[in-house]
Formats: sequence, C-alpha cells, structure tokens
Amino acid sequence: MHDAGPSLGLQDFRLLRDLVNRFCGIYFADDSAYIVERRLRERLRELGIDTFEEYYRYLQYHPRAEAELEAAAEVLTTNETYFFREAYQLRAFADEILPAVRARALSRGAKRLDIWSAGCSSGEEVYTIAMLIDSTGFFEGWDVRVFGNDISRRVLRKARSATYGRASFRAMIPDYERYFIDTEEGKQVHPRIRSMCHFGHLNLMNERRAAIVGRVDVTFCRNVLIYFDDASRRKVLDTIYQRLNRGGYLLLGHSESLLHSSTAFEIAQLTTDIAYRRPLPYTDLPPRRS
Repeated sequence: MHDAGPSLGLQDFRLLRDLVNRFCGIYFADDSAYIVERRLRERLRELGIDTFEEYYRYLQYHPRAEAELEAAAEVLTTNETYFFREAYQLRAFADEILPAVRARALSRGAKRLDIWSAGCSSGEEVYTIAMLIDSTGFFEGWDVRVFGNDISRRVLRKARSATYGRASFRAMIPDYERYFIDTEEGKQVHPRIRSMCHFGHLNLMNERRAAIVGRVDVTFCRNVLIYFDDASRRKVLDTIYQRLNRGGYLLLGHSESLLHSSTAFEIAQLTTDIAYRRPLPYTDLPPRRS
C-alpha cells in the first residue's frame, strides 16, 4: 500500500532521476521509482508543490534550484555508518598502510599525515580513523589531519557534535572506549581526537571544489560508489586519484572494486584485504637487486 501523496510517473521519475544523477552521482534504476517517490514527497510538502512534474520544473528553473537539489540529495541518500565498520580492513590500515605511509613521509623529511574520508556521513569513520592513528603511537609530534566530507549538511552537523547513541557502537572494540566521554546526550569523542578531525560540505561530483581536500596519503571511500552509475563513479575516482599523493592508498567498501571503473590505480595486496594505490614515479622506486 502506497503512502498518501502525489504519484510519480515513469517519465517524471526518469527526468528527476537524471537531474539528481548529474548533480551528485547517485543513480536509481527504474525499479526504484517507488523509493524516490516516497522520499521526495517530503520535499513537495515542504515547498507546497502538488505534482512531481511541477517539482521538476522547480529544480530546473527556480532561483533556489541548487539549494533544493541539495535538499533532494539529502533525503535520497543513505547514511548508514558506525564505529569500526569492516574491522578487518581497519586492521590492515593500522598495521600495514600507516607504517608504509609513515616511512615514505620520513624519507621526504616530512612529519605530516593527511587522510580523507570521502562520503563520511555522520562522522563515525573519521573518528575511528583518528583513534587508530593515535593508538599506534607512530605519529606523536606529527601534523595529523583527518578530513571528512559529505553532501548532507544534516549529517555533518552530527559529525561536528561528535556525540553518538548506542546504534553507532554496535561494532565497537572495547580497547577504544577510552576515547569517549559520557554526556547526557550520549558518548562524545575525546577532545584530543576531535582536534585531529575536520569536516566540510562537498559534493564529490564537483571536482574543482574538491581542491579544498588538499593532498592526502590515504582516502577512504567505502560504501559510497555503490550508489553511483559508471560514469559518475569514474569521475569521482579520477578526483580521488588527483587528490592522492603518489604512493597514496584508496580503500573501498567490501563489495566494491575498481573493475570497469579505473585503470589508473595499482592493486596493493595486504594481509587481510586489497587496497588500491596511486603508483609511484619510476624514479622513486627502490633499485632492483641484482
């Protein structure tokens, strides 16, 4: 049984679907029309619009069209996350990737570490990364920055508050509970960890604005690209590639790969996972042993 409200016909669905796709990369197949209908009705009610045809015209021609596209993307995106998600991959990050990145930075005479969580949702991944970095003890006295972006301003507000309820801790590792302080609103991330973490509003399809990320050593883009079509996926991967330092790593979600999406990266085989890496220049490779 459908919710009461305007119906979304196939033609209007495809027009709206393609508009949202061009804006933020998310793609809905025809059999997902009912999801788009149900989620966007909220926006029609908010604007006092009676039909999806009229809503499409609003998104095309109204002075506030771009702001409304952001609002549409907000209700259409999935924001499912929690601390220490996909722990096997995080172990590989802490045990194998961080030492390699540290060694490479020291070889350049630098003590700076930059990590990007692309599509960070409400921030649990960003703080998890910062806790892992801190717990290694490898980066004391370093300039460490973990940057998270999302297209949703609502989830970024939650990320900046750094305060979480029980659902965010369903895969929590007890050793890391020392990084939280109990408050009336929930558990709040310790100020020392928060000082390493920064958040920004960014649409991953906007490659020019992605320059705010700067150069990074590792990018986490986990369970984000599964919602994109092939062309949008390639565009985002190209942006990630450009933001990575040479020799920098890309970590995807467990169900994601670069197959049919990018040949620019090389595979980095880790003990418990596969990562991708921006290749080093030939001149930076160690000499072959004779």
